[in-house]
Amino acid sequence: MVTSRRKLPLRCALSFSALTMPALLASDPAKAASGEVSAPVSTQVHHTPRGKRPVRTVSGASHTPAGRSAGMATPAARHRDHGPVQGGSEALEVSSHRSVSRGADNVVSKAVMEQFTPGTSVLKAADRLPGVSFSSTDPLGIDLWGASIYVRGFFMDQLGVTLDGIPLNDQTYESNNGLNIIQAAISDDIDRSIISEGPGGVNVPSTSTLGGTMQFETADPKDKLGGKVSQGFGSYSSFRTYARLDSGKLNSTGTKFMTAYSRSDEGMWAGGGSQFQQQVDAKLVQPIGHESVMKAFFNWSDLAEWNYWDTSLAMLKGLGWRTPHLYPNYGKAYNYVAGNISLPTTDAIEANGDEPYLYDGGQQETNYTGGLNFDLALTERLRWRTNLYGTSQTGYYTYSDTSTPSADTEAPFSQEVWQNRQERYGFTTSFLYKIANHSLDAGVWYENNNQEAGLFWYNEPTLGEGAPLKTVGPYNTYGKAFQQGYGFNWRTNNFAFHLQDTWRPVENLRVTAGFKSVLATTAGGASYNNSDYTGVDALPNGSMTASSAFLPHVGASYRFLKNHEFYFDLAENMRTYQVLPNGVGNSPWSVQDQDAFKKLQHGVSPEKDWVYAVGYRYTDKLIQASLAGYHADARNRLQAATEGTILAPVSTVVPTTVHTNGVDAAVTLTPIKGLAIYNSVSYNHSTYGGNITTSDGIYYTKGKKIVNFPQFMYKANLSYRWKGLETHFDVHYYSKRYYSYVNDTSVPGYWLASTGARYNFGKVGFAKNLSVDFNVYNLFNSKYISMMGQNGNPMSGDYQSLERGAVREFFGTVSAEF
Repeated sequence: MVTSRRKLPLRCALSFSALTMPALLASDPAKAASGEVSAPVSTQVHHTPRGKRPVRTVSGASHTPAGRSAGMATPAARHRDHGPVQGGSEALEVSSHRSVSRGADNVVSKAVMEQFTPGTSVLKAADRLPGVSFSSTDPLGIDLWGASIYVRGFFMDQLGVTLDGIPLNDQTYESNNGLNIIQAAISDDIDRSIISEGPGGVNVPSTSTLGGTMQFETADPKDKLGGKVSQGFGSYSSFRTYARLDSGKLNSTGTKFMTAYSRSDEGMWAGGGSQFQQQVDAKLVQPIGHESVMKAFFNWSDLAEWNYWDTSLAMLKGLGWRTPHLYPNYGKAYNYVAGNISLPTTDAIEANGDEPYLYDGGQQETNYTGGLNFDLALTERLRWRTNLYGTSQTGYYTYSDTSTPSADTEAPFSQEVWQNRQERYGFTTSFLYKIANHSLDAGVWYENNNQEAGLFWYNEPTLGEGAPLKTVGPYNTYGKAFQQGYGFNWRTNNFAFHLQDTWRPVENLRVTAGFKSVLATTAGGASYNNSDYTGVDALPNGSMTASSAFLPHVGASYRFLKNHEFYFDLAENMRTYQVLPNGVGNSPWSVQDQDAFKKLQHGVSPEKDWVYAVGYRYTDKLIQASLAGYHADARNRLQAATEGTILAPVSTVVPTTVHTNGVDAAVTLTPIKGLAIYNSVSYNHSTYGGNITTSDGIYYTKGKKIVNFPQFMYKANLSYRWKGLETHFDVHYYSKRYYSYVNDTSVPGYWLASTGARYNFGKVGFAKNLSVDFNVYNLFNSKYISMMGQNGNPMSGDYQSLERGAVREFFGTVSAEF
C-alpha cells in the first residue's frame, strides 16, 4: 500500500469488469445479401480525471443493430465495400449493404449513429447495447471530464481501441498514453465500429486491453465528385457546422480523396463558458492493381472547453441541482475567496470539506493523428498488411486554485494548470496466409511514446487591474508561471507479437486459437521536484517493465439449424503499467516519493485477467434475439482511492482483485416493414476480492459491489421509417450505483428518455438528400447523476466527486449533399 497526503486531489482511476450480452441480429456473410442482420455488441470503457480531479474509469457492454434502429438492419443508401476486418474471435467481412456480426464481435453501423444529433460522440451509440453504461454531463458526450463509458464493468482505460488500425490506447481524460476517439476523428466520418464484447482479439494493438476491443473505421472517399454540408442549432446557444468534399475517382487507377471540417460550440446548461471543438479530417485511397490498396488518414483537432463543476451528495441536498462555477463573475469569485462576502452553505457541506464555489475549470488541447496503411496481396494465398502511424497531443487542464494565491498580483487565488504532452509513433505489420481450411495470422506491433507532465501556477489579476485568465488560456498574461509543483518525463516502448489460426473444419463452424506476447518498458519519472509543495525530497523516477510471453485466446462460433448461432470466447489479457504523475492516479509513478516507488518496482505485477463469454443468437425476419453470459477475474489491479477533502485529499494506491459475473439479453421485433421494437436487460454482479488498507485503517471492501456501475439496466428503442420520414424513441433505466467502496453511500437509479425525427426531402434543386432532423435529449427533464468518481471515490461516506447529467435540450439540423 502507498499513501500520499497533498494539497492536490488524487486523480483516481478505477476499473470494473462487467460483460454484456448482444441481442442484435446474427448473420452469415454468405447470407448478408439475403437480408439477415447482425448481432449486438459489448464494449468497455474507462475514464480518468486530472489533478484536483482524479482519473475516471468506465466500463460497459453494448449492443447495436446494423440498421437505423437498435436491433434492426436497414439497407444503406448505397453499397459500401469494407473488406475484411480482423478482431475478436474471428474476422468479420462486410461486402454487402448490411452489417455482419459473428462470435463475440459485433458491428455498429453508421445508420445507428445517424439517429443521434450530428456531432454526438460515437461512443454514445454503444449505450444502446445491453451491458454498456455511457454517461456525460453534456448531451453530446464531448466533454471528456464529464463523460464515461463502462462495458461489462471494464472502464475505457481497460479496452483495446483503434482507428483505421491506429492504436488509441487509454481513452480517459488527460491520458498520458492514448487519445480519445472523439479527438481522433470527426464522428460524421466514422463509417462503422467493430466491438468485441468478449476479451478482444490478439491482433488488436493495444496497451490497455483487459476486456473487449473497439475498432473504428473512417469512411473511404466516394467514387463520384460531391460533398455534404450541415448546420445544427441547439439549446443554450449551441451550434455545429460540418462540411465535406469528396474528389471522386481522379484517374484510371482509382485515386480518390476526401477532406472534412467540423466546428462545434456547445453551450453550457449551468454556469458561463462554452465547449468548443473544431476538427479537420483528410483521407486518400490509392488502389494498387485489383487486390491491393494504400490508404492515408490525417486528423487535426482543437478544443477549448469549460467543464462543469463537481458536486457531492451534501451539495445536492443543500444547494440544489445547479451549482456552477462562478465564471464569468470574477468580482464575485474574488470577494468570496478574499472573505468579503459569504455564499450559501450548510453544516454538511462544511463537514464534508466541499468547495462549492470556484471561479472556473476546463481544458485546452491540440491533437494530430495520422496513419499510412498498406494492404497488399502478395499471392492468392498471402496478404501483407502494414500500418505506419503517429499521434501528438498537447493539453492544458486547469482550474482556479483558492489554496495557492497569486504571487505577484496579490489576488487571493491563482490558475493551476497541468501541462501534458505526448508523442506516439509506431507501426503494425502482419502476414495472413490461407491454406486448406486454415487462415494463419502472424504480426508484430511496435510503438514509442515520449510523455511529459508538469504542474504550474499562473497569476490572476488584482480586482479591477486587468481581465482574469480564462481556463482555456492563455495563462501567461501576467507573467510566466510563478511556481512549479513538479515535472515528469518518460519514454515508453511497447512491443507485441501475435499468432493465431482460424480453422473451419466444416462450413458452419469456425474455431480460432492464438496468443500474443507483450513487452512494455517505461523509463523516467520526475525531472523536477518542488519539495515545498510535494513535501518530499525525491519524487518517483525509474524504469518498470510489464511483460508476458504467452497470453492465450480461444474462441468458436457454430451456426446450427436455421438462424441459430452459438459462440464462446475466452482469453487471458494484460494491461501495461499506466504512466501518470505524482498524485494523479493508479500508477507506480503516482505514489508520494521515491522510496514508495522503489517498493512497487520490486513488489508489484502488471494487471491481468481471465475473461470468459458465451452466447446464443437467433435471427429471422420477425424476431432477432440474443442471450449471453460472462465471467471475469482481474488480479494485480492497482486501485486508487481518495480520503480527506477535495482541496486536501489523501490518496492511496493498493493492489486488489475484482470478480464479475453477468448476463445480457435482448430482443428486437420487426412486425411490419419499417417498424422495429427493441428491448434489452442486463445484470452485472461485480465485487472486490479483498479489503483495502489506508493510513486510517482497514476498510472492509471484500465482497462489496464495485462503485459507479449499475447492477441492472433496461433499454428500449422504438423506431419507425416510412418513405422519407424516420422517427425514434429511446428510454434507458440505470439502477442504483454505489458511491463509496464500503457501499455505505450511493446514488439512486434513474430513467432517461430521448426522442427525435428526421425527414428527407430527396433532391431539391442542386441539393441531394436535403433533410431536416430534430432531437430532444432528456425528454422528461430527469434529475440524475451522470459521472461519478472523477476526483476519486470515497472509501466511506460522501465526497465532492459527482456531476449532474444534462437537462432537457433541443437540437435541430439541416443537411444536404451535392
